[in-house]
Amino acid sequence: MAELVSRRRTSFQKISQLAPRAYIADPVAKQVNAANEIRAKKIESSRENFRRITAASISTWGVLDRPMTYNILITGGAGFIGSHLADQLLHDGHRVRILDRLIPQVHGPESKRPDYLSKAVELIIGDIRDAGIVEQAIKGIDVIYHFGAAVGVGQSMYQICHYSEVNAIGTATLMEALARQPVERLVVASSMSIYGEGLYRNSIGETVENASRSIAQLKSHRWEPVGPDEESLTPIPTPEHKIPAVPSVYALSKYYQERLCLNVAPAYGICTVALRFFNVFGPRQALSNPYTGVLAIFAARLLNGRPPIIHEDGRQSRDFVYIKDVVQACILALKTPEIGGQVLNVGSGRHLSILEVATILTKFLDKRIAPEISGKYRVGDIRNCFADISLAREVLGYNPSYTLESGIAEMAEWLSTQHAEDRLPAATRELARRGLAA
Repeated sequence: MAELVSRRRTSFQKISQLAPRAYIADPVAKQVNAANEIRAKKIESSRENFRRITAASISTWGVLDRPMTYNILITGGAGFIGSHLADQLLHDGHRVRILDRLIPQVHGPESKRPDYLSKAVELIIGDIRDAGIVEQAIKGIDVIYHFGAAVGVGQSMYQICHYSEVNAIGTATLMEALARQPVERLVVASSMSIYGEGLYRNSIGETVENASRSIAQLKSHRWEPVGPDEESLTPIPTPEHKIPAVPSVYALSKYYQERLCLNVAPAYGICTVALRFFNVFGPRQALSNPYTGVLAIFAARLLNGRPPIIHEDGRQSRDFVYIKDVVQACILALKTPEIGGQVLNVGSGRHLSILEVATILTKFLDKRIAPEISGKYRVGDIRNCFADISLAREVLGYNPSYTLESGIAEMAEWLSTQHAEDRLPAATRELARRGLAA
């Protein structure tokens, strides 16, 4: 096609040299210019439509009062977080479409439509890397939540091509489709994993952004990161401006997802915001997936009458945020005007040690099984990271209401009805065989 266009232009230029200057007009250039004008008008129309809706709909609280029904696409939406968001969007009167591949690791060997997924959801079963499927999925859509991703730190360190293709190429495919068919708003699910170690403070009160742990340090069971002079460091809440460290393939690919969306989508008039989720927990987590969230892995062990296995010494800390609080943040990211370009932490604003989390979960499930501290490590794991959520509070009005205990209390009822296959031993052996755990 490129050769044909080139030949046409060359022939036309030769002919045009014989014609009066006033009559020279390249028909190929005209077509290109016309296409560019159409695309520019479409982008501006999308911008103006959203500005009009926003201006007419801002309440005294500064958020949209749901002026209209949106057509919303959630990529990866048949999973844990996306399905809960879909429920709330439907409740709010929106129309919801989901694009999901229904992979066996998350949805079981049959890879069928989950029973918990509302019948009101239009489900397209397909791959985010398939341009044709993506074009179909975004047709007629106003807003996109991009949640589609391969998830798992440990597994990403050996399924490198898979994680890179799904997370990076999948997002690139979506961006190319949006370049041709822009939407009004894009919310991309980013991850706390991109920070690597969280923010620390040294003994003289200076913040330390580049804390890390070497393999040699892990092998000698020196779990806490130290400063350049081997000084002790104290973990503090991690804000969005902390420099990313991306210690795993998963973290790197999630950072790529985030930056690609924030770089490309606004060029086509799309209001874009990234939400960096911390450790989300709640009903519908894939309990049989050994690379899912640590709380779900602990639950799978306990449901099988086995102790939670805790790496290192159990004192590493995390921020656990309940699914309903995450959905709150996602809805606010839809309603809040003038937030294009924002990157926001979504956590609870609290932190607990992994040992504390295992102990609390065991209590709520009424199991008399003590957690097992392995003293082992996994490459790519971090020691401490918990969220500073002050920016999300300020920009979105985000106000998480669940503690770990109140969230687990709700989750426990769902867990009591679940069957989980404990696949952690096989996953641990695979990591150890590859030298990624010891």
